[in-house]
Amino acid sequence: MLTLITNAEVHAPEPLGQRDVLIADGRIAAVAETIELSGSGLERLDAEGRWLLPGFVDALTHPCGGGGEGGFGNRTPELGTADFARAGVTCPVGALGTDSITRSLEVLYGSVMMLRAQGIDAHMYTGSYRVPPPTLTGDIARDITLVQPVIGVGEVAVSDHRSSQPGSDELRRLAADSRLGGVLSGKAGTVLVHVGDGDSRLAPLRDALDGSDLPNHSFFPTHVNRSRALLDEAAGFARQGAWVDITVSTTPELVAAGDIPALEALQYLLSTGAPAEHISLSSDAGGSLPLYRDGELKGLTAASPACLLELLRQTLAQEPSLTTEVLSALTANPAAALGLTGKGRIGAGVDADLLLLDPAGGELSAVMAAGRWLVGNGGPYGY
Repeated sequence: MLTLITNAEVHAPEPLGQRDVLIADGRIAAVAETIELSGSGLERLDAEGRWLLPGFVDALTHPCGGGGEGGFGNRTPELGTADFARAGVTCPVGALGTDSITRSLEVLYGSVMMLRAQGIDAHMYTGSYRVPPPTLTGDIARDITLVQPVIGVGEVAVSDHRSSQPGSDELRRLAADSRLGGVLSGKAGTVLVHVGDGDSRLAPLRDALDGSDLPNHSFFPTHVNRSRALLDEAAGFARQGAWVDITVSTTPELVAAGDIPALEALQYLLSTGAPAEHISLSSDAGGSLPLYRDGELKGLTAASPACLLELLRQTLAQEPSLTTEVLSALTANPAAALGLTGKGRIGAGVDADLLLLDPAGGELSAVMAAGRWLVGNGGPYGY
């Protein structure tokens, strides 16, 4: 079946104005001011001026759950297809975090494959916080080369008391093995790096790159909005050709402890001259957000992918001049950082992962993944 969406304000993510978009066989076949087409096999949808956006590419999620700090009672639950679809996330990338003991790569793989079977084009990282990293096949390059949804290594931890305190040689070898797997498979082979609140900040990554033949974009640091000092280092890293990732989910307690809210962090990076196309925004969905009372850990809540859509609403209401930068950081930029061609853009030949949004209230009215409605228009996940 062909689907023709008419009278949509297309943000690709850059604004293109009102366009018609034709979808065939899970991909966008054409984008034009007017597309004249009819026939019994054609589904037509009049967008009535609503915005048509690329589906969000979420570079860090924990679909099989996360947490566990403070004991088994603080484990966060698994995320399902509806959680991502209703948040506009059509391409989540799953990772293990602190816990690679009671949550394994095999369990993560099962969660990712469930999402794929139900219409969400999910991917995953091999490895975890720990170095040497756990793998599915016994080898990083082999995982990336032979296991289809594996696109890199992560979430490797540095500058954090929970990390394995890897040295520069270990990080360099990790990036080299990941890059080899990427070269052999045609994937990016990126190393997603969890940066904690330690004083070394990005120094472990710079030390690993110094004296090596690895490009700066081999490492993709996330949580760079933990502090202003870390954000300053991330700005320099981005100016040197790397991608950097801002975590959108947070809590009042984390902000009080130094976290910089995502929109503020994005504005600051742009003000330093960091290239907009090298900044992404991710949810850390399924990750744990600590709740403290009088300085004591009282429990954890789970980050949600819905924080990305809420950030877009906040932008439209408070900082509309940053709309294109925010949309790019939710779509095209993480797709480029992770080598996910066909994702994060609207144009002929790319995957038909699309969102219909009412800009007045920031509400989603429909979500399409690979040409199939997941939300709205008879999709299985409501609206």
